[in-house]
Amino acid sequence: MAHYSTDHIKGLVEPARIHRDVYIDPNIFKMEMDRVWHKAWVYVGHESQVPSAGDYITTTVGSEPVVMTRDKSGEIHVIYNRCAHKGAKVTERPCGHVQGFRCPYHGWTYKLDGTLQGVPARAGYADTGFDMKNPQFHMQHLAQVDSYRGFVFACQSSASTDLKTFLGDAAATLDNMADRSPEGELEVAGPPLQYVHDCNWKMWVENLNDAMHPMVAHGSVGDAARRYAASLPKDAPYPREAEIIFPFGSSYKFFDEMKVTALPYGHGYMGGEMSIHSSYSDIPGYFEAMTKSYGEEGAKKILSQNRHNTIFYPSFTAKDAVQAVRVVRPIAVDKTIIETWHFRLKGAPDDMLKRTILYSRLINSNGSMVGPDDWDCYARMQESLVSQSYEWVDMRRGLGKEEHIDGKEKSFGTSDLSFRNQYRAWIDYMTDEAQEEAA
Repeated sequence: MAHYSTDHIKGLVEPARIHRDVYIDPNIFKMEMDRVWHKAWVYVGHESQVPSAGDYITTTVGSEPVVMTRDKSGEIHVIYNRCAHKGAKVTERPCGHVQGFRCPYHGWTYKLDGTLQGVPARAGYADTGFDMKNPQFHMQHLAQVDSYRGFVFACQSSASTDLKTFLGDAAATLDNMADRSPEGELEVAGPPLQYVHDCNWKMWVENLNDAMHPMVAHGSVGDAARRYAASLPKDAPYPREAEIIFPFGSSYKFFDEMKVTALPYGHGYMGGEMSIHSSYSDIPGYFEAMTKSYGEEGAKKILSQNRHNTIFYPSFTAKDAVQAVRVVRPIAVDKTIIETWHFRLKGAPDDMLKRTILYSRLINSNGSMVGPDDWDCYARMQESLVSQSYEWVDMRRGLGKEEHIDGKEKSFGTSDLSFRNQYRAWIDYMTDEAQEEAA
């Protein structure tokens, strides 16, 4: 792998533009896995995915395969999915229930927390310095693991800040998601929708709060929605599908009024008081259940928050009003898997979950009415950025027009503030490690 100096990395990001290499250089991608995804807190899964002792899921943290498991005391662990003997992946299954783990190669066995439990023909290790109690022979834990409102995060660096500090104000989105349950709890509902994107992972993350593209990339969907609306009888209610699709045909003015907010560590969101979800019709029985739990004013306050695509940089985004998260799984410099997970609000009518899943199938799946528009744009960028015509990608919209309100950086919704904020974090991660190496 080529070694890039701190000055070289810093030179890839300017106030109004970024160099194409951040998207197309495999060496940059490898450095990101070693630096950005190593030092950031990365979303692993939800506690409800491992409700009982012995339950586990497998996933990745950056490029590292990991296992999230719950032990017999109820504690959740995130450990590298690697046998301490010859390095084989201990389990390939996406989820399951076990009494412990057994390596399929030489049969080393591990407890639910990764502690080595046994080795076959142990006498062969006599007088070799082998000690089963030595942590080097255990499945290794990630440096830091913590959860917030049931959302489990892990960090591969012990030097990184704590999870609460990392989340900052972005945590209010997770609070709101959970508080929208009359019982104050969420649970994952089934497996995710998986969508392979032929693009660099950053293209997808940037697009989340790119409010300039819906009127163009999703223009045909917006036109169809408007024609459909015009065909309905006067005062007729929209079907739920139309209610979900219609905002994607909104104007630049609508998205500008949503505003965009940038937070530390590359996080951010659009909306807050309003979003594309603000005008959804009521689902019978839901507000009544919320009022019973929180009182009428409390319920109204919870439901008044409408953040659009809160970005928890770099690894996932959450929608409080729709109770869905999308998780970023980088595979290569030009390939990314996006997983959409859906959440059930405990104590809420089943129609709430049905609307969540309907939203994803209409917007987020690879056969949806919106997601393939974005995929096409990403693929076009990934293919054409190698062109020798120009080496830079522009992100100057709204530059210098930011406002600082209540400790947050805000701008009009179609500003490129969200991109600039992400690359501030990117530079911090990428150059901090380089400086350590230089020292």
